[in-house]
Amino acid sequence: MKNHRLTYFVTLGMVLGVLAGYLCFRFFPNYSPAFSQAASVLPTIFLRLVRMIIAPLVFSTIVTGIAKMGDLAMVGRVGLRALGWFILASLISLSIGAVLVNLFEPGKFMHVALPTGPLHGDSIAASPTFMDFVGHAVPVSIVDAMAHNEILQIVVFSLFFGSGAAALGERSASLVAAIEAIVQIMLKITGYVMLSAPLAAFGALASMVAQHGLGIVAVYGVFVGEFYLGLLVLWAALVGLGAIFLRRRIFTLLRSIGDPLLIAFSTASSEAAYPKTLIQLERFGCSSKISGFVLSLGYSFNLDGSMMYVAFAAIFIAQIYGIELSMGQQLLMLGMLMLTSKGVAGVPRAALVVLAAILPQFNLPEAGVALLLGIDQLLDMGRSATNVVGNSIAVAVVSRWEES
Repeated sequence: MKNHRLTYFVTLGMVLGVLAGYLCFRFFPNYSPAFSQAASVLPTIFLRLVRMIIAPLVFSTIVTGIAKMGDLAMVGRVGLRALGWFILASLISLSIGAVLVNLFEPGKFMHVALPTGPLHGDSIAASPTFMDFVGHAVPVSIVDAMAHNEILQIVVFSLFFGSGAAALGERSASLVAAIEAIVQIMLKITGYVMLSAPLAAFGALASMVAQHGLGIVAVYGVFVGEFYLGLLVLWAALVGLGAIFLRRRIFTLLRSIGDPLLIAFSTASSEAAYPKTLIQLERFGCSSKISGFVLSLGYSFNLDGSMMYVAFAAIFIAQIYGIELSMGQQLLMLGMLMLTSKGVAGVPRAALVVLAAILPQFNLPEAGVALLLGIDQLLDMGRSATNVVGNSIAVAVVSRWEES
């Protein structure tokens, strides 16, 4: 399936999914739960297929990229440049979220009494600690890391493996060639998996609309609308920053990642878009030696959409409970969000985990997270797509730096 055809069919799947979900919700409400559950099988299968290929794809692309570089100093230089860009993008994302939520004050449209006790339940994960970060960063076993798709752990092991292969030079050439063949095999498998993306898009949206109806947008319309406006501002900032280095090619890049964007948006998973993003970046012209390395790092350290969301949502929760946060408190909160988010990037629904961890630190009710759970799928669609944009621009810019 050619790129433009995939875009067309994914878009068609999204439209038909919304239509099917609404018709079921509107005319067959008694069957909506069963329909929603049945439709959710399609994106579940797709996401499992994607997760199946992520670990070997990340490992093989990083190892071959580092081994081909040959120069370990170059690996360090690329890594430092990537991390510098990630920090800058994270600061921009957090700042935009904080400025816009203070400007729009969406929480003033909702008035909720302070809860008498903390939120209990299985829907919110435990607050992450420094040891959690170490656990997500340092692998005990590469087999265990791959089994659980711990991307950061796979990246760490791959860095050591690739560096060792580069240091051995010709003695590791045959092994590197074999791993490079694995890259080509995994990219071919990725193409096969992406054929099911339109069905996944249909099922994901049909399931959500059948369960909540179109009214899910209306109930939280102000918050959702202003959050998506914030994402557009963030896109403009990231594109403008990328244009400094890529010039007019930034628009070519955006067209190139159209398919990954739709996949991330419709499935609410930036992870699902990883394989296709990697392919499109190489087609755009990014160095294959750099793209796999930087993109994998980005998926652990550079989730721009999620960063903006946690800043926006934390201050929004303070507003709905009528709790005033001083400028100093908000700056401290942004700093904590900056650090905490890096430690749980590999956790499912990481934005909610970070949010639940930060709120008690500023005497904000953790129960406020529950107010967003009903629409988190809709919010996650936007932030997942933004994560793809941010990481794609990061890869393209770092690749451009290396060429100059």
